[in-house]
Amino acid sequence: MRVDAGLAKLLGLSRSAAAALAADGDVVLDGSPAGKSDRLLAGSWLEVSLPPAETPLEVVATPVDGLQILHQDDDIAVVDKPIGVAVHPSPGWDGPTVVGGLAAAGVRIATSGAAERQGVVHRLDAGTTGVMVVAKSEHAYTVLKRAFKERTVDKRYQALVQGHPDPSAGTVDAPIDRHPRHDYKFAVVSTGKPSVTHYETAEAFRAASLLDVKLETGRTHQIRVHFAALNHPCAGDLTYGADPVLARKLGITRQWLHARSLAFEHPAGGRVEYTSPYPADLQHALDVLRDQDG
Repeated sequence: MRVDAGLAKLLGLSRSAAAALAADGDVVLDGSPAGKSDRLLAGSWLEVSLPPAETPLEVVATPVDGLQILHQDDDIAVVDKPIGVAVHPSPGWDGPTVVGGLAAAGVRIATSGAAERQGVVHRLDAGTTGVMVVAKSEHAYTVLKRAFKERTVDKRYQALVQGHPDPSAGTVDAPIDRHPRHDYKFAVVSTGKPSVTHYETAEAFRAASLLDVKLETGRTHQIRVHFAALNHPCAGDLTYGADPVLARKLGITRQWLHARSLAFEHPAGGRVEYTSPYPADLQHALDVLRDQDG
């Protein structure tokens, strides 16, 4: 294994961050400075000098256009996340966030978790819309984190993918990890984390298929990566190889992927379910396809 890949796995760094450590002379392999492409062998002695910890990112209370609170009580806040909104602050992101929007709306959330993601028990990509839950009480944070870990939360998505998956219903069971060459992407990698996606075709068009998708696991970009690996990327998902011509015809500027519903055991007892309608851009894309096929 290369030094940069090994450090990324050992320390939870991105490949580029690991390579930067090697370039700065902060990686020593068996007593000698190591380059990012040097090879790690069993029994090698690796010394790494890490930079000081970064100052925690700050949650800024900022109103978020289109962020709807579908439900809230003493334990949870369920929101409908709009396009172009991240769940929490992160390096390189200076746009709106769900936690910042909730703070601006006067919603107090749990203090459990890292400073910038307190109360966050799961996430959606900035370009993915739909329903998600945030913990307001510490009890809810503990219960919901366990529920996601134990896979008792029923997460249902809809995805418009290019072409027609064969079979029309099935399961994608393929491990996912960071892309070996592009840090901002993920990929099906033999050494990745187990990742399972179930799907069924809800509606077939000439150019695309609308899928009902259920996640068994919740890896970053999981749906996008799995269907791209099948050569059926989400329409509009240029990061994972979607056709830009089709995206323009459909009038979408992001992946057609929507968190349609979320069902779980409420921390105070009883199973609850919340749903989100299609946002305007995704509905427009479906209307275009139906008109073309009509």
